[in-house]
Amino acid sequence: LLGEVLFDFPSPNFKSPEEGLAYTRMLIEKWQNDPLVNIFVEPHALYTCSSSLLAAAKKLADDYQTPLGIHLLENKAEKEQLQQKFGKGAVPFLEDINYLNERLIAFHCVYLSEEDIRLFARYGCKVSHNPASNMKLASGVAPVPDMLHAGITVGLGTDGCASNNTLDMIKEMSMAAKLHKAARLDPTVMDAKTVVHMATIEGAKALGMGKVTGSLEVGKKADIIIIGLNKPHLTPIYHEYSHLVYAANGADVDTVIINGKIVMENRRLLTMDETEVMQKVGEIAVKIKKSFQN
Repeated sequence: LLGEVLFDFPSPNFKSPEEGLAYTRMLIEKWQNDPLVNIFVEPHALYTCSSSLLAAAKKLADDYQTPLGIHLLENKAEKEQLQQKFGKGAVPFLEDINYLNERLIAFHCVYLSEEDIRLFARYGCKVSHNPASNMKLASGVAPVPDMLHAGITVGLGTDGCASNNTLDMIKEMSMAAKLHKAARLDPTVMDAKTVVHMATIEGAKALGMGKVTGSLEVGKKADIIIIGLNKPHLTPIYHEYSHLVYAANGADVDTVIINGKIVMENRRLLTMDETEVMQKVGEIAVKIKKSFQN
């Protein structure tokens, strides 16, 4: 699931919100019949998008019935700023502008109140939990156990390299499990099986893709990773879920299968030249660094 982040200000791909919306529409139409690529509409946040952009983004998502993603209540300053701006909480404001529905994916949600959680559960809104990013940026601890108790679908994410430094989802599972245990002073909170489900089937449901991936079932895509277990730090095995969450890491992934096609085998990429890709990324990084210096 991919999206072009929409702002009121220019980005590398567009000079105005109108261009950004047109670019997103083009992406949706270009990829709408692709078996692997799905596009969603992504207004960045309530503090970076005007009311007109929020409304236009909502209409675009409704027109094509795509998911609608937005960063929400990531830190305390944002919560206070939006409360002052709207005269009410961010989630009640989203209810007023008809954003709350089963296709909404709200990223972070660190400062959801009890009433916010009830509203999310009532409307079927989804949440993307990004624990490593929230810790690195000192944002706080999202009330994920309360969301799960309320029946909200919560998927697990990394928030990207800029605020995390890694896209290692196995590491992210470990972060999620340990963070909430420490925050709640309860070793039984967020058990290993729960976070594995958040990274797989619950994540797929959050993205609106639960019927096609996220679990190994007849009729779904064969999206599989194989973990190499013949390693000292993975020996012996007593509990598979616990082992995956607390002992393994992304480097232990041996083979990756996407929609039945093997794309990595024995740690070797089969669809691209890894050395060439890393070289190109290095060149792009130099250009980005120079652009900031200029």
